[in-house]
Amino acid sequence: QVQLVESGGGLVQPGGSLRLSCAASGTILRINVMGWYRQAPGKQRELVASISSGGSTNYADSVKGRFTISTDNAKNTVYLQMNSLKPEDTAAYYCNADIIRNWPISRNDYWGQGTQVTVSS
Repeated sequence: QVQLVESGGGLVQPGGSLRLSCAASGTILRINVMGWYRQAPGKQRELVASISSGGSTNYADSVKGRFTISTDNAKNTVYLQMNSLKPEDTAAYYCNADIIRNWPISRNDYWGQGTQVTVSS
């Protein structure tokens, strides 16, 4: 079994910063890609940023230059450093991972439970 556990959300003023963390645990053989998605009320879930096992990153245009995704491979953890936050960044943020399990051998997409980020004065 695999679990993704997120932390780090909260309330922050515009222009502030937050760092989200997501730790994967369980019978993991390999993590191919980890990423962060977000969903605001009444909107579809959208990709915020992703990072491959090789370190290649991908960002939504709306967060480029403000957010940075990184990993600690030894800890199977992905981080999202969010700077210069705007009210439009307010959403539930979800961790996602493309993981190969070692028993039973399988490749699946996993999601965390979500963490709320609210940007407001």
